[in-house]
Amino acid sequence: MKYTQGKYIISRKTAIARDIYSFTIACPEVAEAAQPGQFVHIRANGFTLRRPISICGIDKAKGTLRIVFEIRGEGTAEIAKLNEGDLIDMLAPLGHGFTVNPEFKRVVLIGGGIGTPPMLPLAQSYGDKATAICGFRNASAVILQEDFRNSGAETILCTDDGSMGIHGFVTQPFTEIAGKENIDAVYACGPMPMLRGIAEICREKGIYCEISLEERMACGIGACLGCACKTKRNDEEYFAHVCKDGPVFNAEEVLW
Repeated sequence: MKYTQGKYIISRKTAIARDIYSFTIACPEVAEAAQPGQFVHIRANGFTLRRPISICGIDKAKGTLRIVFEIRGEGTAEIAKLNEGDLIDMLAPLGHGFTVNPEFKRVVLIGGGIGTPPMLPLAQSYGDKATAICGFRNASAVILQEDFRNSGAETILCTDDGSMGIHGFVTQPFTEIAGKENIDAVYACGPMPMLRGIAEICREKGIYCEISLEERMACGIGACLGCACKTKRNDEEYFAHVCKDGPVFNAEEVLW
């Protein structure tokens, strides 16, 4: 896993929803190495432990990364105070990302809440081969829908309260699609109950599925056991590091 540590210029900052921010960061060497599904580990001023944030956009030509994050505590609140022109301290790119296969003809991307941003680089890679299903609590929490449409992917929106798009969970439209179409792969990131449901549908239908797990991380490089999760390989159980072995796993490897 090749990564660098450095301070990089924030070239653009946008508030895209309540307490949700988008940063574009100029970091050519990081952008060149980054892959969909990886993350960055950011140091917040005044805090010892870094905060992991998924990569939402990779522009190798411009040498930039995009991150989208929600304020969930004091650390992310401090990061949100940074502005355009400020330096941001990152370890990046980190983790094992998604498998992008140009031979796939049909893929489904599923994001729940703040698990939606890492789906966007996949949508931009697959274009009209992809259907992106995004789920949020309500209309005020909806993000990135125009970005997904601009990628060429079919976009399906769900909200828990029905205030925008389909009233219900992402498993509803996915079940319908999986029942009538041949799907080469499913990629998902979001809350654990959502991932468990998606993985079960894929197992029943025999669809290849990769999921990105959200866990608290301390070091971000596999040196501690703060983000261990129980998985299975070669019929043996073991504790994997989400930061190093993941955050992306084959859904069949995860012991729910």
